[in-house]
Amino acid sequence: MNINKESVVLPVILAGGSGSRLWPLSRKSFPKQYLNISNINSNTLLQNTFLRLDGIKNLSNPIIICNEDHRFLVAEQCRKININPSQIILEPCGKGTAPAILAAALSTLNELEDVNLLVLSSDHVITN
Repeated sequence: MNINKESVVLPVILAGGSGSRLWPLSRKSFPKQYLNISNINSNTLLQNTFLRLDGIKNLSNPIIICNEDHRFLVAEQCRKININPSQIILEPCGKGTAPAILAAALSTLNELEDVNLLVLSSDHVITN
């Protein structure tokens, strides 16, 4: 595989989820990726996912995949840290990771040439 040095890196942030595993802190209307549950800073897990991308060359604006019910939550959290997503893809219902990644990949076919997708989960605490 020959990777061009000028290839665009397109982050795909997976921000779906039901909020059931960390109940009562996390719930269906407010899953853990939209919470600040670490002592790293005052940002949410989703916001920290964006901030970890700092320094990556040829970085494009991200695609965010989330549940329809969380679209305004995602938009507001992006706005607070000055992130302008290229797209927010809304899932009518959760079907899992592979279909979400496929939706992001298909959405870029006619938009970008020579793009590398960087798929990231938004519900992890990563300190180093």
